Amino acid sequence: MKHIFSLVIVALLMLGCADNKSKSKEIASRSEDFKYNGTARVTQGIATTTAEDIYSCERGRKTDVGEITSTDGKTWTVPASTHYMNDDFPFSEDLFNSCEGNTYESVDESLSHFDVSKTVEIDEDGEVFTAFIFADNYFEMYVNGVPVGKDKVPFTQFNSSIVKFKVEKPFTIAMKLVDWEEHLGVGSEANRGKSFHSGDGGMVAVIKDEQNNIVATTNKTWKAQTFYTSPIKDLSCVSEDGNYRYSENCDTGGGQDGTGFYALHWELPNAWMNTDFDDSNWPNASTFNNETIGVDNKPSYTNFTSLFDDAEHDAEFIWSTNVVLDNEVLVRYTVN
Repeated sequence: MKHIFSLVIVALLMLGCADNKSKSKEIASRSEDFKYNGTARVTQGIATTTAEDIYSCERGRKTDVGEITSTDGKTWTVPASTHYMNDDFPFSEDLFNSCEGNTYESVDESLSHFDVSKTVEIDEDGEVFTAFIFADNYFEMYVNGVPVGKDKVPFTQFNSSIVKFKVEKPFTIAMKLVDWEEHLGVGSEANRGKSFHSGDGGMVAVIKDEQNNIVATTNKTWKAQTFYTSPIKDLSCVSEDGNYRYSENCDTGGGQDGTGFYALHWELPNAWMNTDFDDSNWPNASTFNNETIGVDNKPSYTNFTSLFDDAEHDAEFIWSTNVVLDNEVLVRYTVN
């Protein structure tokens, strides 16, 4: 009897050891999956919603804001910390905005409805410049560090905007660009048969002077840097080379369950919108054509192809290195 009892004890101990080893392997496996040696802070899973429906539009996507904590204990606002609810940061005027019924069919029609009191004066003796912008999805624009216009529609339906400002040359344009997200914290939305589809970004702009001459368009000479990249399924797919942040080897296929997806976050540098900010070590912007961004069925763009696709000054869509996974991007350009 004692012999049988001893055998039972040994068997139970062996099962316990096997179970512990299994758990240890599972923990080690998770730790191995989580290995990351880059400069970003890492979060995993869905963020907590902190503000719902900051904007609503018929047939538009739900527009919320959330917070998520990275592995080092820092809290991040997703998809970005913006000035959308800040009354001191002016809204842009509409080039096209179906959410508010402003479905203009030409640049001249849009400009005829522009409220000149919305022109932001930076230099009293300056010249008035006009920026025409299509952003997927949201932008905030500064000139010489002064807020001059933000997008009226943070998410969808797709709109396009006009910003006017009075300034002396040279002047520096700085913009925060945000690809909004339905599933906060993982850069995803329900689309194309998937609950967690990786959305894409893209921004195109044309700047004209008072004589209607094009003085600047978006192209590869602009500077662009990402500060929030997601969804990442496997952290080993990302890499860095100096200030270049790459995710071209990452899976962009999305899926039906994104609760295990990772995100990478970098802190925005101080005074990034100011004229004297040094962006020399930022990458040049990556450029994308209309087909890649998918604007050929969007009247907020197609009604103004004579502007954005001018035969001599064709504006290009710009973003950071990954137009699908990079969700918060800063861009800069100096008009001489």
